[in-house]
Amino acid sequence: MAGIGLLASGTAVFSAVTGNDNNQKPPLNLKYDSQPINREAVQGHSFAPIVQKVTPSVVQVYVTTKGGGTGNFAGQQDLQDQLRRFFGRQFPQMPEQPQNPSEKALGSGVVISSDGYILTNNHVVQNARTIQVKLTDGRTFSGKMIGTDPSSDVGLVKIEANNLQPITFSDSNEAQVGDIVLAVGDPFGIGQTVTQGIISAKDRQGVSDDGNSDEDFIQTDAAINPGNSGGPLVDSNGRLVGMNTAILSRSGGNQGIGFAVPSNLCRWVADSLIKNGKVQRGMLGVVIQPLTPDLAKAFNSNRTNGALVSEVTPNGPADQAGIKSGDVVVQFDSKAIEDYNTLKLMVAESTPGKAVPIQVDRSGQTLNLTVTLKELSEGGTLAKNEPNSNQNEPQNDALHGVGVGDLDRETRQEMNIPTTVHGAVVTQIDPSSPAYEAGLRQGDVIEEINHQPVRSAEDADRLTEGKGGTQTLVKLWNSQTGSHYVAVQEGNG
Repeated sequence: MAGIGLLASGTAVFSAVTGNDNNQKPPLNLKYDSQPINREAVQGHSFAPIVQKVTPSVVQVYVTTKGGGTGNFAGQQDLQDQLRRFFGRQFPQMPEQPQNPSEKALGSGVVISSDGYILTNNHVVQNARTIQVKLTDGRTFSGKMIGTDPSSDVGLVKIEANNLQPITFSDSNEAQVGDIVLAVGDPFGIGQTVTQGIISAKDRQGVSDDGNSDEDFIQTDAAINPGNSGGPLVDSNGRLVGMNTAILSRSGGNQGIGFAVPSNLCRWVADSLIKNGKVQRGMLGVVIQPLTPDLAKAFNSNRTNGALVSEVTPNGPADQAGIKSGDVVVQFDSKAIEDYNTLKLMVAESTPGKAVPIQVDRSGQTLNLTVTLKELSEGGTLAKNEPNSNQNEPQNDALHGVGVGDLDRETRQEMNIPTTVHGAVVTQIDPSSPAYEAGLRQGDVIEEINHQPVRSAEDADRLTEGKGGTQTLVKLWNSQTGSHYVAVQEGNG
């Protein structure tokens, strides 16, 4: 996945509110209740009291988009992506639209302030020409877009109304797998509907088709269908746990796997949008990947949790703080890092310009550093290195079954490899080899072998010759994941 603001797949660069603009608006005065639910209570025979408490805060959102005369209306691809999001990835291609069509989309939303701020999904309101919001009492208002954040799929709309009933936010970090939840919304436009289920899982990642999302989804088996998008997922106290945003489906209907953006992330994004009109993301300047047991062993670390740094941006915040490729980030801002997505989200919600303590494991030694985050800007680059030439395809011992060649100008152009990447390109690989099993593929660029830089195919051959029967640590680059490490477990054959 292309790292959001980072460098490439799984990179860590992210967002926060700076609070330095004297023209910023004050944050929303949201209703918030951090008290845990009573999990010892015996559930009664009806959820009606919870529904009666929540439904006045739930709205219908109607969006109209209009395009030009090219035969494809503006936002057609966005609408198709939205439909795929709720019907599963097998949703068919939309037919070409007539000139100047007007397309209507339907979603849900939730009132978060008494004066008319409404939370919904970015994919519901993006590229909207008009927004209409219908309350449960039948009144309809024109909505004004305050801002959207595609990375979290959160949008904020304002209507000119007073004395509305806002929903109360819960602390989504305290929600537990097995907690009862209700999903409220307007599926298929049939009218407000409530479905019941449990929290099936937390911290779900890899749901979006690209890697550019801040993914920390709550998974639920409460029925979610098209039109529920943007509606609330509430706990047994009627508090907002998450905002319904996607389903996984083979059939096009609900199959018990729905996802919601956690309420804590929604609250932070809404606050950022109201103060700044956008979400500002801070940049750490690293590419990160999961820490597997094999990789931990290769880096002489006894850690089981953390985020492995596979690339550091030259002169970026991490580089200036002393972080190096191969470090395992185990704490950020004095909080433990469970995995690489945890680090991504924590950096995302930190303020650019803030000095943050960071703890890394380097070859089994713990180092305490301080990093000053920068503000994320579009387009980062990896280290600049010169290409090498002289093509050949040696077979090596530690990576037997792998053929490599020099990364010359012609190969770069043919395979679209940036000039910032250097090493030896994998020209062929045996699908039965340990290297293939570890993740090496044709077209990958081998940048390092056992911490030694690879500048040519000859280097790759020399660094692996006669070293079968051991674990080989390989640093790779490819266009999908950027730089990352794999550990190849060799046999003695």
